[in-house]
Amino acid sequence: MKRSEVNSIITGLEKFFAEHKFMLPVWASWSPEDWKGKYDICYEIIDNKLGWDITDFGSGDFNRVGLSLFTIRNGNWDKKDKMYCEKIMVADEEQETPMHFHWAKTEDIINRGGGNLVMELYNATDDDKLSPDLVTVSIDGVLTTVEAGKPLILKPGQSICLKSRLYHRFYGEKGKGKVLIGEVSLVNDDAKDNRFYDKIGRFPEIDEDVKPYRLLVNDYEKYL
Repeated sequence: MKRSEVNSIITGLEKFFAEHKFMLPVWASWSPEDWKGKYDICYEIIDNKLGWDITDFGSGDFNRVGLSLFTIRNGNWDKKDKMYCEKIMVADEEQETPMHFHWAKTEDIINRGGGNLVMELYNATDDDKLSPDLVTVSIDGVLTTVEAGKPLILKPGQSICLKSRLYHRFYGEKGKGKVLIGEVSLVNDDAKDNRFYDKIGRFPEIDEDVKPYRLLVNDYEKYL
C-alpha cells in the first residue's frame, strides 16, 4: 500500500468515527513527531501495538480485501498484566477480512452502527480444514445454530461470540454502507495467534511515497 493511500484512509476514518460520536484516545491524533522521546511513558501503547492498523492483508487491493482497525487497549500474554483487548474497526461494503481463526483468543464482534455486518463461519477440523458441520455460536447471549459458510447478518446493535479455532470471515453487506465494528476479546497477538486459511500477510508493505500522517502499529519499530 502507498503511504498516501494509508493517510487518506485514516483521514476518512477520523471523520467516520466523529460522525458516529466514537471518540479515540488523545494520542490517536499525534503526529509522528509527537511520539519522539515518549517510549518511557508510552511503552504499553508501543509494545502491545495499540493504535492505527490499516491492512490489505497483502492483497494489493484494499477496497476488496482489507480492514481498518484501531486498537484502543491490549495486554500481553507474556506479562499477563492485562488479559483483554478492545478494538474499533471499519469494514466497507463487500470489503473482506479473509477466513481465519485464533489459536487462543475468544472475541465478541459487535456491530456498533452503520451498515450490516456479514459473517461466514466454519468449525475447524482436527487438521485445521473447514468442517461442513453445523456451527453453534452465541449471538447476544442466545445460542444460534447456522449452516457452515452460510452468510449470517449482524444488524447494528447485534454481537457474536467467536471462540478460539472457529473460522470466520466478514464484510459489509452490499448496499447498506460502511460498518462500525467493535471487538472485545482476550489479548490480541497478531504475531502468534492468527491462523489464516490461505497463506496471506497480516500487515501490508508500505511504499513511502509521502510522509506518514499517523503512525501505524507496524510503524513503531521503524520510526520509534
